[in-house]
Amino acid sequence: MNVPATAMVLAAGLGTRMRPLTDDRPKALVNVHGRALIDHVLDRLVQAGVRRAVVNVHAFADMLEAHVRQRRDIELLISDERARLMETGGGVKHARALLGDDPIVVCNIDSVWEEPQGSAIARLAAGFDPSVMSARLMLAAMDQCLGFDGAGDFFMDEGGSLSLRGPMPHAPWAYTGVQIIDPRIVDEEPLEPFSFMRVWKRLRSEGRLFGVPLGGFWMHVGDPQARAEAEARPAPKS
Repeated sequence: MNVPATAMVLAAGLGTRMRPLTDDRPKALVNVHGRALIDHVLDRLVQAGVRRAVVNVHAFADMLEAHVRQRRDIELLISDERARLMETGGGVKHARALLGDDPIVVCNIDSVWEEPQGSAIARLAAGFDPSVMSARLMLAAMDQCLGFDGAGDFFMDEGGSLSLRGPMPHAPWAYTGVQIIDPRIVDEEPLEPFSFMRVWKRLRSEGRLFGVPLGGFWMHVGDPQARAEAEARPAPKS
């Protein structure tokens, strides 16, 4: 399919692990290579052809809202979570009325990645088949990432179908914080804070959870050490 017209950018987190860098700003406005984390993500979305982004806000909401509204290369809508932080899945549910019913890109703001094979979001979209998929996740090989302190998230078969790591000690693929979803997958969920993991488990049981390799190096910039390590690498090319 073509690249979705709309994206949801999950920027409402408290940034607790990023302190003290988030003592005076949201995590989305922490700089890496002189550019705010959220701008790294919005740049990738624009390059892929996404035309509008819904950004959720909570901590330092006024500051973040003012920052993103300076952009002129993409339409920006705000999903206001000042009153209640909704987490990843709940954030999409809360913004549901702004998202439409066509597939959307969903991005965390603490991911910065390299693209030696061209737009990773465009490739993610190219293989998204809504007749058999409800979510397609962009995944990084465990030896091609920094700042990720887990043991891997998923196993992936030859057809791209995903299974969760579950009780296994490790898995070869890490979720990069970028996925394409049918937004209707949250319609049956209650309006409350919840993680996407709840939805992924359901989709896995239905055989509708898929993934694709990023094909490049991924940086999970979730704390000051990871930021320092990301800064030590060459800046990702636009």
